[in-house]
Amino acid sequence: MHDIKWIRENPDAFDKGMERRGLEMRSARILELDAERRAKMTEQQEMQARRNQLAREIGEIKKPGGDADALMAESKNIAESMKALEEELQTTDPLKLMLDSLPNILADDVPEGATEDDNREERCEGAKPEFSFKPKDHVELGEAMGMMDFETAAKMSGARFVLMSGGLARLERALASFMLDTHTSEWGYTEVVPPYLVRDNALYGTGQLPKFAEDLFKTTNDYWMIPTAEVPLTNIVADNILTEDYLPRRYTAYTPCFRSEAGSAGKDTRGMIRQHQFTKVELVSVVKPEDSEAEHERMLGAAESILKKLGLHYRVMTLCSGDTGFGAHKTYDIEVWLPGQDRFREISSCSNFGAFQARRMKARFRRNGEKETTPVHTLNGSGLAIGRTLIAVLENYQQEDGSVLIPDVLKPYMGGVERLSPRE
Repeated sequence: MHDIKWIRENPDAFDKGMERRGLEMRSARILELDAERRAKMTEQQEMQARRNQLAREIGEIKKPGGDADALMAESKNIAESMKALEEELQTTDPLKLMLDSLPNILADDVPEGATEDDNREERCEGAKPEFSFKPKDHVELGEAMGMMDFETAAKMSGARFVLMSGGLARLERALASFMLDTHTSEWGYTEVVPPYLVRDNALYGTGQLPKFAEDLFKTTNDYWMIPTAEVPLTNIVADNILTEDYLPRRYTAYTPCFRSEAGSAGKDTRGMIRQHQFTKVELVSVVKPEDSEAEHERMLGAAESILKKLGLHYRVMTLCSGDTGFGAHKTYDIEVWLPGQDRFREISSCSNFGAFQARRMKARFRRNGEKETTPVHTLNGSGLAIGRTLIAVLENYQQEDGSVLIPDVLKPYMGGVERLSPRE
């Protein structure tokens, strides 16, 4: 959500920010709605003042036993009008509805562009693997091992699900444990086991609602299944006023994630790239505003460290204006090389949201010695997506006979298993 005071003071800058998002100028309409809202708030205050005056007059009349019915009726009518006005401001306020629908302002160094083709490559890391044979993709490898089964999953759940077993199931668990151990011991994140079901307010706070409701799964009793652990982890600080010394806060969690993949019909239908259910290790940081840019680079480093330890070839991209997510101020994508697809694929997004989510969540902090509060800044990133990391390990560590070597850092988590082999 945007700071209305900042828009009042910087309407041209706000319009430029929306223009970079491909939207028409909005400040004039916003300021018009703001004036209407402030007029209603003034009306509220005047009605409250009249009620206070009536209360005094009623008291004075009733003391000697006088008839104050007319004044009491007026007071009751004012109370009903105030209640109706308050409900309007809280539920159907057009200014709030408009601000809720508008994306975050982009950082100055976000490159201009319309699609992912305009994203900027920052650097490439690690050596691209070379093979003396044509590398297979993860589906061929997993199915040949008898450990990756899309057909059985489809019988139970339909498309975009997989059933993994044996060594691949253990490899997924190993990757999660390895990532959590790295982020907690080397990067100072606190491990959390959050709820996987949340209410509307949590998804509103992180920006998924109301705009992206169709991308989510909802239960019949008004819970939403989390699309990412970003939602519960970021909401840990919702509706709180934190002390300055409490910051920064860094959280990590390994959770299932659920996405309807609305609008992705026909995209990545083969294999595990785009599924309705997947697992991910998430990173969330809550920091002071002046620290968020440095924290963004730090979070990117944490995510990259996993790929470096696994010996995987990858590149870092800065997303362009047309590809940056709704709530993000700036986003880095990490793309890992997949030999079976002969291309890079996203394995992590690390985003700085600035105060955008904090205003929606009413997450603030108070600087030492000050009375006023300031919105915190929030960041989140994948550290990493487990399924896509498993795909990358399979495709990059495959051997000509269809077996897959286990990276050295994962061997302790695999009980000493050094190779996954196809069944005879």
